[in-house]
Amino acid sequence: MKRNSRLSLALHTLSHMAGEPDRIRTSADIAEHAGTNPVVVRRVLGRLRETGLLTSEKGHAGGWRLAREPQDITLADVYLALNERLVAADEASDAAACSVEHALQKRVTSVLEEIEQSLIEKLGDISISEIRETG
Repeated sequence: MKRNSRLSLALHTLSHMAGEPDRIRTSADIAEHAGTNPVVVRRVLGRLRETGLLTSEKGHAGGWRLAREPQDITLADVYLALNERLVAADEASDAAACSVEHALQKRVTSVLEEIEQSLIEKLGDISISEIRETG
């Protein structure tokens, strides 16, 4: 997994949070630890907040905290919250004039969708707390 991907940042952050689930972490602290910008952290973690994985509090003592128990957050939850996808959104509007290219696109998309479904199922078997335990 690329170190600078949104998924990597989210999983890394949530795994640390699993160690102290009640501790509030600021975007600046997370960014410094992850080697990125606080704005990037807020964008990524904002998606997790929208899907109920995190809560955030504004103000001087504000920051991010897990909204659910670490054992109740799976890697699939994070993957889906970030809208990560192997298969791009429907590209039917770019339908190829060539029948071979069209058939190829259709078949490859079908295979990638099967792979992605398998990936989501496997990610669903792993919780954030399990990552913390093996780390």
